[in-house]
Amino acid sequence: ELVAILGNFINRVTVLTHKYFGGKVPMLMEIKPEDQQVIDDLAAFPAKISASIENYRFREALSEVMNVARLGNKYLAETEPWKVIKTDEDRVRTILNISLQIAANIEILIEPFLPFTADKLMKMLNYGGHLWEDAGSMNLLHRGHQLNEPVLLFEKIEDDAVQAQIDKLNQSKADNVVPAAVEPAKDNIQFEQFSAIDIRVATIIAAEKVEKTKKLLKLTLDTGIDQRTVVSGIAEFYAPENIIGQQVSLVVNLAPREIKGIVSQGMILMSEDANGKLAFVAPIDSHSNGSIIR
Repeated sequence: ELVAILGNFINRVTVLTHKYFGGKVPMLMEIKPEDQQVIDDLAAFPAKISASIENYRFREALSEVMNVARLGNKYLAETEPWKVIKTDEDRVRTILNISLQIAANIEILIEPFLPFTADKLMKMLNYGGHLWEDAGSMNLLHRGHQLNEPVLLFEKIEDDAVQAQIDKLNQSKADNVVPAAVEPAKDNIQFEQFSAIDIRVATIIAAEKVEKTKKLLKLTLDTGIDQRTVVSGIAEFYAPENIIGQQVSLVVNLAPREIKGIVSQGMILMSEDANGKLAFVAPIDSHSNGSIIR
């Protein structure tokens, strides 16, 4: 939108001024009704934009600034100075004078939103800028004022340039990644000790929060051997309704213990990252309940 509407208008009016009048602001000649309508429309914009800014409606304010550029584009399209120049040079003087005043007004109005663009436009129009109170005036650029050479207000960014910046950002992120702290391995155990642990595939068939706790869920699991209750501290990471049907790895021969008045018969295996986030340790493919995990 910036390129198609604002950039296009500024480019057309400055290029035409250089082409027909050597880059000097032409004299305002006869003003026709259609010219006066544009002048009146332009004069109304500063108050609308100010009201939007004062009420923190910044998107609305910027949209109104773009409407000023639309006004300029519409005016040029309807008056067609590139055709009229062949028969009525004085008419083109008026058209381009009014168009240049619109451009100078845009520089004032867009400065709060795009200060670098406003500065670029100010240099192109070759003047020191005006105050906000000057917006709406049709005498910002005087007759005979010399413009600088026109340049593109916005440059189109090609896809490969965008991708290069994305790659650069991704590389920067990768270079600044701090490896997560990993807990050291525990002391060795004997194979017989590990073999004594009975780990089975089980499926959660019911789940509910444990009252007066933030971390605990009461789970009912089908172990393939039986159905049993297990209390697990995963409530901060999983909602009960979202884990029905979830297969898990369950230590089935852990001695029962009472937690918050509930007898827990086993322990679900979870992984925990450096940030304390838990995730189920579960088979990738579905296995029948009771399958042994070795």
